[in-house]
Amino acid sequence: MWIISVLLVIGVVLILYMVREAFADRVRELTFRFPSYPRDAYPLKVFFLSDIHKRTISENIINAVKDKADVVVIVGDLTEGGVPLSRVEKNLDSLTAIGPIFFVWGNNDYEVDPVRLKALFQKKGVREIVNGREDFGAVTFIGVDDGTLERADLPRAMSGIDPASCNILLSHDPSLSADLVSTDGIDLMLSGHTHGGQIRLFGWGLYPKSGVDRLPAVTRMTSAGYGTSLLPLRLGAKAETHVVTIAHSPEEE
Repeated sequence: MWIISVLLVIGVVLILYMVREAFADRVRELTFRFPSYPRDAYPLKVFFLSDIHKRTISENIINAVKDKADVVVIVGDLTEGGVPLSRVEKNLDSLTAIGPIFFVWGNNDYEVDPVRLKALFQKKGVREIVNGREDFGAVTFIGVDDGTLERADLPRAMSGIDPASCNILLSHDPSLSADLVSTDGIDLMLSGHTHGGQIRLFGWGLYPKSGVDRLPAVTRMTSAGYGTSLLPLRLGAKAETHVVTIAHSPEEE
């Protein structure tokens, strides 16, 4: 009988720990340097987040980032079916305190009425990038629609870009990196979708861990995301956001 009691206690403690991991407020800071980033430009600081889903962005996150970032980039799954539009609006209001917002669509964003969501974006000044590009300071953001729903059109998005410029690809689906070649001139890819596996047992998860991959054609940063899918639980893949600094590399001139 005592064995069952011990197992129940362990189970309860584990679940509480997984809930805490799911609702953690974590800001990771990373710096990427590229020869294509102009030598005389100030480093660009990007607040990068993905997969918010049902969560409300906490004041702790906003206060931690407010004076550290120039622009906000959301790479999909800002929301999902069943989330009140008022919560999405509150999150966007919080993020506008940091800087202008760029957004690309994720698969769960299409579970809500796209017309109403687009109207909210227009109201809040959110700049959607749908298989296209937007210049911001010394970089070009190239945004694709969601690849998991076969909405991504990478050739169209990259049409006319200057491979010698500092180009940042925004894609909810990280697997789109397989369609890139080095001559495309994409320096950095920011993505999400996988939640880092969300629940990892003994190091194993349904998806790879989040982090930076130095691929032949691009440097890819995949976030574990801020929210969760299905269950509000995480294990071995803590909720996270990022402040990403883009700067000039003095090497490889």
